[in-house]
Amino acid sequence: MQLIFDSLTGNVRRLAGRVAQRLEAPPALDVRHAEPDGDFLLLTYTFHRGEVPDTTLAFLARHGHRLRGVVASGSYHWGTHFARAADVIAARYSVPVVAKVNKGGTDTDVAQITGWVQTHRTELL
Repeated sequence: MQLIFDSLTGNVRRLAGRVAQRLEAPPALDVRHAEPDGDFLLLTYTFHRGEVPDTTLAFLARHGHRLRGVVASGSYHWGTHFARAADVIAARYSVPVVAKVNKGGTDTDVAQITGWVQTHRTELL
């Protein structure tokens, strides 16, 4: 399963890199340049008050049929809108929310995401 990310400030890019490294997987791909050749986990950010970034929406319009799960980053100060992009994407594409992380995530978040990928990539083979 590939890791695909969309990052504005670098938080999600770094998170995706940490997950890829822990999985000993190829580097995560940026939605701006990615052409997935299989199923993927999307790591993205939440824009403004719970919105999905346009770059993420455009990518999913082309490749959403291969999406298997979503992780979203946000900031706790947004309250109920925290990492809401995950909820929006999960509902639209009928996939699970794997994690919601504050900014770049913690080691616990990385472990949770890594565990999900390890469990689900074998189910998809």
